[in-house]
Amino acid sequence: MADLILAARGLTYSYGGSAPALDGLDLDVTRGRKLAILGPNGAGKSTLLLHLNGTLRPARGEILLDGVPVGYGRAELNRWRARVGLVLQDPDDQLFAASVYEDVSFGPVNLGLPEDAARRRTEEALEAMRIAALAERPPHLLSFGQKKRAAIAGILAMRPDMLLLDEPTAGLDSHGERHLLAALDHLVKDGATIVFTTHDVDLAYGWADEVALFSHGRVLGQGEPAEMLGDEALLRQARLHMPLLLDLARLRHEEGYPYPSGGPPRSREAFADWMRMAPARSGGG
Repeated sequence: MADLILAARGLTYSYGGSAPALDGLDLDVTRGRKLAILGPNGAGKSTLLLHLNGTLRPARGEILLDGVPVGYGRAELNRWRARVGLVLQDPDDQLFAASVYEDVSFGPVNLGLPEDAARRRTEEALEAMRIAALAERPPHLLSFGQKKRAAIAGILAMRPDMLLLDEPTAGLDSHGERHLLAALDHLVKDGATIVFTTHDVDLAYGWADEVALFSHGRVLGQGEPAEMLGDEALLRQARLHMPLLLDLARLRHEEGYPYPSGGPPRSREAFADWMRMAPARSGGG
């Protein structure tokens, strides 16, 4: 059985009597994996993240942390948020101190840690996000990508088990995106669990370990990226299109070329290697 760190069961939530933003939603989050919550704008993805760390409370349904229903008292919320950190889409909504160092150190200091321990956590978070050289710089002088990494570092300094990232690559150029994803990969190798929202099917296909397709406040399906993002019926329901690499791989496969042993390639490099191998056809037209 999968090692679930967090699960949502039957979540229902509406804003001010409008149509449900979440409508009986179920979701499983497996420890140590990268889960993409994939859907169009306005589908309720951000609302879901706000439920997964207790910022919002559902009208119906529950959140389970390590299989135990969470509570919403102050002490319970503090314990929950110490384990599940949320990074908002706009880093300016989280950065507020006079310097990057002060911003990142805010969490450890307010945990009541000894000065040496708080400093160590802050420095480790800055190094993990590769922004130690920016420690004394005012946040408003950072680039957008640097602000994103500073906001993530502020959550990392709390040492959560899980990171919730709302559209983590939105507003980044290709270099900034690669830099951020590489830093996040290091966190996963160290045992972190990542849940991120996106409407970028190519990002989800190439980077996530698992995908949950989302539409109208519900999870339409959850599973391996190639399975979920190769299901044309589910993609239509979610108003999404198939990732380019997967689409090209399927076309070649239909011509009779077998997939590599790991299934359809999920990166440009893997796809190029597959093309160069030019295996013998297994049949087809």
